[in-house]
Amino acid sequence: QDIPSQEGRLALVTGATSGIGFHAAKELARRGATVIMPARDMRKAREAAEQIEAEVPKARLYLAKLDLAEFDSVREFAGHLRQRYGTGSLDLLVNNAGIMALPKRTLNSRGVELQIATNYFGPFLLTALLFPLMKEEQGSRIVTVSSTMARSAHLEFDNLQSERRYVPHGGAYAQSKLADLIFAFELHRRLNAANSCIASIAAHPGWALTDIGRSVSPGFRIVMNLSRPLFQSAEAGSLPLLFAATSPNAQKGGYYGPDGRNEAKGNPTAAFEPVITKDATVGRRLWDESERITGMQFVVLA
Repeated sequence: QDIPSQEGRLALVTGATSGIGFHAAKELARRGATVIMPARDMRKAREAAEQIEAEVPKARLYLAKLDLAEFDSVREFAGHLRQRYGTGSLDLLVNNAGIMALPKRTLNSRGVELQIATNYFGPFLLTALLFPLMKEEQGSRIVTVSSTMARSAHLEFDNLQSERRYVPHGGAYAQSKLADLIFAFELHRRLNAANSCIASIAAHPGWALTDIGRSVSPGFRIVMNLSRPLFQSAEAGSLPLLFAATSPNAQKGGYYGPDGRNEAKGNPTAAFEPVITKDATVGRRLWDESERITGMQFVVLA
């Protein structure tokens, strides 16, 4: 209800076919934004679009193919958007899509571990490629979605892709979401140094009921099902993301999550920021490693 008008704005939300991304895309469309909804599965994208249009008949949606885990797909998608919309056209980029706790270490076609490829390296590459499309004006935002798991994670540069050991949830997934958060803060520092109007803001949904854990092991799925009463709905989980994306009170370089106990449920508020996210040396090192892995130099210029 507090979301300001998004008329005339072009927004891109990854992971918009379900969960918090779906609700974020729907509310942005409801407020008048044109919403780009990229997806790996176009059937799911069409179904999600139909659900949004049933509730928001005037929704302006654009569907396109994107597999964030595959760098060639990210490059092809970004090239398509550059051709369709052109430089300086994008008001909002929401890096939300992700996977969680694959039972076995899996690699993409480039040999990169799949969780961190999907959750972090793919979004890093997408942001770098789409950065020239961002409008250089107040209100333009790049929102990166992290997780409460980032609070307990450790960034291990010698095990960034779980080469030495693979721990599905508390290891690989948690580290990928910490990388997202470190990236958001490092991007903020670089945008600030370049005197850019574009804001980098992070958010997390708390403990939200989504299908991100669809690939977990049977044992972990049992644990998740038993814990369902502790979770909030995906719609409620989308609120911190929407706050970061649209609120005039969201600060550049901010991080937002639910205001309840352990940041599990509640209304959007400033979230706990792990100390490591403030370490510029770590931020630069992760940025350099991300450029090496993706083969993409990301230079932030106003």
